[in-house]
This record gives sequence, structure tokens and C-alpha cells, in this order.
Amino acid sequence: MLPEFSPTATKRSANLTINSDLLGQARELEINLSAVLEQALAQEVRVRRQQRWLESNRDAMEAYNHQVDEHGTFSDALRSF
Repeated sequence: MLPEFSPTATKRSANLTINSDLLGQARELEINLSAVLEQALAQEVRVRRQQRWLESNRDAMEAYNHQVDEHGTFSDALRSF
């Protein structure tokens, strides 16, 4: 499993540019922009890390799958089903 971010890490300010209509609606609905951004950003980081892991391990997975296709798995002879 990939490491998560530390929820207790210090907060840092960041300058963002946001669609003014969307920002107005969010403020009207009293949406906590920082909390929503952190949740969305954490999800995006998870997705990108997973994609990066898959890309960096693709060759090994393909080699393993080829090995299994050619020779089966090490436990094939041990199974009774």
C-alpha cells in the first residue's frame, strides 16, 4: 500500500486561482475550501501514485504473467480443486 499524507503536518498557505462564479457559490453554501481541496488533492495524489506504481512495475507484471502462462504458478501442484 502506498503511504498516505500526514494529517498532522503543518498547514501552509497557497495562492490559487478559482473560477469566480464557483467561488461565489461555494462561499454562499459555506463550503470550507481548504478541507475540500485537501480531500480532493489527497484523492488525486493517491490516483497518480497508483498510476506511477503501475507504470514503473508494468514490465515485471508482464514478465510474471508470461511466466504463469508458460509454466503455471508454484502452487498449481499443491491445489486439490
